Amino acid sequence: MTQLQTSPLSQSSSAPTICYQVAMPRPQSHLFEVMLQVESWQAATLDLNLPVWTPGSYLVREYARHLQRFSATTPDGQPLAWSKQSKNHWHIATPDVSTIQVFYQVYANELTVRTNHLDVSHGYFNGAALFLYIPQHLEQPIQIKVVPPYPSWQVTTPLPAIADAPNTFLAANYDELVDSPFEIGNHQLYSFSVEGKSHELAIWGGGNLNPDRLIPDIQKIIQAESQLFGGLPYERYVFLLHLSSQGFGGLEHRTSCSLNYPRFNFRKTDRYHRFLNLVAHEFFHLWNVKRIRPKALENFDYNNENYTPSLWFCEGATSYYDTVIPLRAGIYDAQFFLEAMAQSISRFLTIPGRAVQPLSESSFDAWIKLYRPSPNSNNSQISYYLKGKLVSFLLDLLIRARHQNQRSLDDVMRRLWQAFGQPDVGFTPEQLQATIESVADTDLQDFLGAYLHGTDELPFDRYLQPFGLQVQSSSGDGEKVPYLGLVSKTENGRHLVQFVASGSPAEDGGIDAGDEVLALNGCRISAEQLPERLQDFNPGEAVQLTVFHGDRLRTCLVTLSEPKAERYKLVPVAQPSTEQVRNFQGWLGVSLADIG
Repeated sequence: MTQLQTSPLSQSSSAPTICYQVAMPRPQSHLFEVMLQVESWQAATLDLNLPVWTPGSYLVREYARHLQRFSATTPDGQPLAWSKQSKNHWHIATPDVSTIQVFYQVYANELTVRTNHLDVSHGYFNGAALFLYIPQHLEQPIQIKVVPPYPSWQVTTPLPAIADAPNTFLAANYDELVDSPFEIGNHQLYSFSVEGKSHELAIWGGGNLNPDRLIPDIQKIIQAESQLFGGLPYERYVFLLHLSSQGFGGLEHRTSCSLNYPRFNFRKTDRYHRFLNLVAHEFFHLWNVKRIRPKALENFDYNNENYTPSLWFCEGATSYYDTVIPLRAGIYDAQFFLEAMAQSISRFLTIPGRAVQPLSESSFDAWIKLYRPSPNSNNSQISYYLKGKLVSFLLDLLIRARHQNQRSLDDVMRRLWQAFGQPDVGFTPEQLQATIESVADTDLQDFLGAYLHGTDELPFDRYLQPFGLQVQSSSGDGEKVPYLGLVSKTENGRHLVQFVASGSPAEDGGIDAGDEVLALNGCRISAEQLPERLQDFNPGEAVQLTVFHGDRLRTCLVTLSEPKAERYKLVPVAQPSTEQVRNFQGWLGVSLADIG
């Protein structure tokens, strides 16, 4: 093991120098080889931790489970005694030792935006999932040198490069290192400018994406969001895009984002627009979350959960704007926007858990629920992304109606940016409420009590009415099917129940998630056939469902009930008033008469 060659780092006289080297000599092994060198160390012991989670993804992911072959030595290879104190805490004895070298490997074979991935085609890593830290020296600058396995591989990261040091970068502190993903390989790299600021798009994986079409649309999204907040708070921004077989997701960073999207989902308009919603979402986060953030996320505790009831605004308002921004950017029209909002309303109104879990609790319990779905999740919880989006939608409408479109949720975002984002301080739930109320110019205690802290049904029509719209169940064959209350699909040739709604006929009849459905009234039935076959019956009729419950054959008597709407749309009210027409025009910039 040889000593790392380091560049001078700015530091106090008593602080250590921290340098990392990340190599991947055998990428087919999926193993990153990491060397940490600590110089000017003055204590008798060195404690190192690996985060259990990464900011922006609120789940304890236990990154230490992928770490192996840990060792600690002096620069000349003399071993240092060490021990593990907990699952992610290493304790090294360093008496009379000023330079310590720590080596370990990290297994990386999970392609998501919040984990690490290494194979023969590329390497990708997130700081929290790869880099140990010294708890008492989180504010020290850190040097990172990347050693690609092949000369042709390039390195893309939002971190600044160190001059005259190939593939070597500098993080101002550990938080910045965690906030700066790396992509290493033969990815396509495109550079473009928006408002005089530098932007890069790195694309790994093939598919039917057309960069010549995509980059101008990304530029429009950047410009629309910049216009909302009054400028771009960075000099350089990097988009890292992974094109995979069926992945989907994004993770925000302060001057970059990571995106994962199905490689062949760019040709059809609705799927292409869904990707642009993802881009708009993660880019919006560079303000809302990375700079405008709850007090609980102002300083990260990488060892434990960081609880806040305000993720409904962090993610929910961002989800609302990821639908609004492409409209403002001219990527799609008002009709498409309203259809997209109707899809969100449809999803929300078909989740029984909306009557069980308050939105603020959904935010607080993200650590144990949202990222760990179970067959009962839809009965017991609601996503703070989804309900937060719809509550933000209602707040926008409330503010616009009270102020004749002269104020909106945009003004809330701008005030939060000025009060908390620009000075880089966190807000409390009370400060968030006060800011929204200051823009709305009304007391929102009852509103938030019912829809944030309670489980009252969201009154969409009440807030849509001033704009001449209403929610209407969409007529279609699916809604004429008597209600059974289960979701099933074919998996490996078996018709399996995925979900049983609380209080539904299926639950009352004894059907469980995981049951294998064999027959309806004695005749074989597939998941694809079930909705059509149910049309042969009337509400109130009893049917026999034969299932395997575990390894036992069971026939359940199920009494069907009245059909339930599964799809909703936003439509104009009959004979809208002059004021409604004017409000709608002021909101979406088109005539209400043009909406189908």
